[in-house]
Amino acid sequence: MASRAPVKPVRIVTAKVGLDGHDRGVKVIARALREAGYEVIYLGLRQTPEMVVDAAVQEDAQVIGLSLHSGAHMTLFPALLEELKKRNATDIIVFGGGIIPDEDIEELKKLGVAAIFGPGTPLREIVDWLRHRFP
Repeated sequence: MASRAPVKPVRIVTAKVGLDGHDRGVKVIARALREAGYEVIYLGLRQTPEMVVDAAVQEDAQVIGLSLHSGAHMTLFPALLEELKKRNATDIIVFGGGIIPDEDIEELKKLGVAAIFGPGTPLREIVDWLRHRFP
């Protein structure tokens, strides 16, 4: 009988970057992802892009999820992506959510953000998106 190495669960770091204090949504998403079987590390409020990338690298995360409601998404997402490049960690997938205008979503995707989930997105949709990325 061949032995199989245990499959390592997908590890996701979630955070609120910048001065945004609206954390209900990210907490709901973190809980839904945990219930779906993912390992979720929620870093909390007022994180910097550098802090988020440090945690993701230290925790050997495959995914980073950011929640933004402050309007600073066109500054903070690029800063996080640049930090991933500096750390040679561009294999970490980045997704986000929050209040992000439709016209900025395509630009963020061009920069390397894999997905943006707006207010009211069904939790199942986010879980299904991750399951598609990590079968």
